[in-house]
Amino acid sequence: MSDDAPSISPRNLYDRIRSGEPVAILDVRDRDEFDAWHVDGPNVTARQVPYVQFVAARANGEPASQLPDDLEEPIVAVCGVGEASGETAAMLQDADVEAHNLAGGMDAWADLLVAHEFETTDSDVRVVQYERPSTGCLSYRITSGGEAIVIDPLHAFADRYVEAIENRGLTCHSVVDTHVHADHVSGTRALADRLDATVVLPTGARERGLEFDATFVADGDSLEVGDVPVDIVHTPGHTSEHVTLDADGVLFTGDTLFLDGVGRPDLEDPDAARIHAAQLYDALHETLFQYPEDTVVAPGHVQPATVDGDGPYVDTLAAVRDRIPLADLPRDDFVDCVSNNLPPRPANHEQIVEYNLGRATIDQSALQLELGPNNCAIPGE
Repeated sequence: MSDDAPSISPRNLYDRIRSGEPVAILDVRDRDEFDAWHVDGPNVTARQVPYVQFVAARANGEPASQLPDDLEEPIVAVCGVGEASGETAAMLQDADVEAHNLAGGMDAWADLLVAHEFETTDSDVRVVQYERPSTGCLSYRITSGGEAIVIDPLHAFADRYVEAIENRGLTCHSVVDTHVHADHVSGTRALADRLDATVVLPTGARERGLEFDATFVADGDSLEVGDVPVDIVHTPGHTSEHVTLDADGVLFTGDTLFLDGVGRPDLEDPDAARIHAAQLYDALHETLFQYPEDTVVAPGHVQPATVDGDGPYVDTLAAVRDRIPLADLPRDDFVDCVSNNLPPRPANHEQIVEYNLGRATIDQSALQLELGPNNCAIPGE
């Protein structure tokens, strides 16, 4: 058997998925691991066959017999860290199947952070959207006049945000969370400590039991980056405290409004889901949909590895609204639909909220809690 199979890096796999090219994933982890979380996307065919089946088939000289019929070459073999999948890919190569190994496995896929830069209407204002393809989480850095604000950072990538800011000689005064996140461990405190910045949260986070020092902002308040105001707009519904940030024609909508859906209303308090769904309807119709149609929507999540060419996941408010017929239902129907058609909750969401309120210690095991789909959205159809 060959010692090695060709490998593909997480970034190259991401680029293939975003290009729209069909991608065949052979996941050789155990079934429960695959069901909890795997490489996904609209042009991805992902199938699970345990590594031990290929080992057994190799003894009979027929490892390729274990391949599902709907996996077409080239095949990318995946496991936790890239070892069992590397061996599987080598077996398939020896059987004349074009197979590659995802280098570093799902651990490396989880560690991928992709930066997309775009301009606003002010040529001095630049935005970097940070995408974590494995979960669809989006975070942002706004820069102007040598200053920066970071929005919704992930703790897992704190070093990379800091490195980017320091390498560019920027001063970061504020690190902002749009709400108390339930799908990932927030990086606001880690960045603030490293950058001598201020943690900024909506005032309602205090009522939810926040147990660390922060600067609180409410509807009508404003931050600044350079000479550019970043206005705070209260948009409750996903959570009671949720805010949207309005900076130079871009709405950073967090989990209120996505490119193809809206935020789920039940993660703060399942018993109050209908109340929050009504708040969400009002936040959309009385606030966000009142902005000009060419306003840019920059959401807090996107479906993992969504095919949309290259560049950032943003769109105009008009295009987003056209994509979400759910939002145009009568208020009572919207509340019924949003509160009754809920997807599975994010994995370990209650524990993650405890970390983000400062009521539990963040460590490496905490970061493992957030792996998997975020499930914070209600599809707009």
